[in-house]
Amino acid sequence: MTTYEELQARGLIAQVTDEAQVKELVDNGKAVFYIGFDPTADSLHVGHFMALCLMKRLQMAGNKPIALIGGGTAMIGDPSGRTDMRSMMTKETIRHNVECFKKQMSKFVDFSEGKAQLVDNADWLLDLNYVEFIRDIGPCFSVNQMLRAECYKQRMEQGLSFLEFNYMLMQSYDFMMLYEKYGCNLQFGGDDQWSNMLGGRELIRRKLGKEAEAMTITLLLNSEGKKMGKTQKGAVWLDPEKTTPFEFFQYWRNIDDADVIKCLKMLTFLPLEQIQEMESWEGSKLNKAKEILAYELTSLVHSKEEADRALESAHALFSQGNAADMPTAELAAEDFENGEIDILKLLVKAGLAPSRSEARRNVEQGGVSVNGDKVTDSKAVFSQTAFEEEGVVVKKGKKSFRKVVIQG
Repeated sequence: MTTYEELQARGLIAQVTDEAQVKELVDNGKAVFYIGFDPTADSLHVGHFMALCLMKRLQMAGNKPIALIGGGTAMIGDPSGRTDMRSMMTKETIRHNVECFKKQMSKFVDFSEGKAQLVDNADWLLDLNYVEFIRDIGPCFSVNQMLRAECYKQRMEQGLSFLEFNYMLMQSYDFMMLYEKYGCNLQFGGDDQWSNMLGGRELIRRKLGKEAEAMTITLLLNSEGKKMGKTQKGAVWLDPEKTTPFEFFQYWRNIDDADVIKCLKMLTFLPLEQIQEMESWEGSKLNKAKEILAYELTSLVHSKEEADRALESAHALFSQGNAADMPTAELAAEDFENGEIDILKLLVKAGLAPSRSEARRNVEQGGVSVNGDKVTDSKAVFSQTAFEEEGVVVKKGKKSFRKVVIQG
C-alpha cells in the first residue's frame, strides 16, 4: 500500500486539487508541504491533532513538512467556521503563543537539519507595505468569487469585517512565499480551508506561472457531526498544564462507541490490519479498543510513561477508586462546618457542579459516587478526616471525577 493509498484507507483525505500529481509527490517523498497553525491560544488542542499526525505520517514517508506558525495572520483572525469575529490579540500574546506552539510541535515533527522547517509568517506579513501589496496581489482575486467562498458566506448574515475579508489574501500570499523561499509544492489544511487554499494555488499560477497543489484533511467529527475535542470544561489541550495526561486519556477512553474505529484509523499509527480486526469487537472488547486508542494518543502527545500512569490510574479509579494522577481539587479548612462537608458543597468545590441546585439534581438522579459508593441522599455529609492522607474520589456520571484533598 502506497502512502497516499494509506491516507485514503484511513479516511484522511477530503478534497484534492490534482490527485495524480499529489499522489506522485507524496508517494515518492517529493512533497514539500505546509500546514498553517494560527497561535490563537498558548497551547495546541485536539483540533490540531489531525494535522500534526498527518505531518508526522508524511515525514516518516520521506516528505518534508513546513509548520507555518501564523504570527502575522493571527493579527487578523481566520473567519472560517466562525459566527463572530475573533478577539484581537496583542503582539506580545501572539509571540508567547508562538513559542508554546513550537515546543509542542517538536513532539510530532523532527525539526533537525534538512528534515523540516518551522516558519512564522510574521517574518514577511508584518513588514508589508499595504498599498504595494494590494496593487500587486489584489488584481488576482475576484470579490464575487470570494463572497461565494463558504468561509465568508457563513458570516455575511452576522456581518463580516473588512479586516477578516483580507484573511484569504494573506493565506494565499503565505503559500506563494513558501513556494518561493522553500520550494513548497503542496498545502494541507482542514476541509473548511478549501477556498483559502485554492486562492493560494491560483496566486502561484498567476504570479509565478508555476503549479502547486492542495489537499484538505477530513475534519475530526463525532457520530453526531460535531467537532471532537470539546468537553463541558472547554477544549481538550495538548499542554499537560491545561489538560492533564490523565484527563486527556479519559477523554479518548470515553468517546462514543461509534467513533472508536474512525479515531484509531485517523489518529494512531497502529497498522490498519490490527484496527480492522477491532471493527467486529463489541461490548467489553469495544471498551478495550477505546483503552488502546486512549493509550496510543496519550503516548504520542505526552509520553509512554504518562500513558502507563494514566492507564494505571484509570484501572484504579474503577477498582478501588483512588489513584495518584487523576484531576485533583483542594478543600480549605473553612470549607468544613463542625468537621463535616455536605455532598452538595463537595460537588461544587470539586468543580463537578456549578451550583448546589445542579449538584442536588445530579445526586437525585443517581449519578454521584464517593470512593466508589453511590450517593443518593442530597443531605449526606462526609467527615474531614476522610479527606486526609490520600483524599477521596468523587465521581459524577461516567466521565467526570476528582480526587479531593485538604490543602496542605
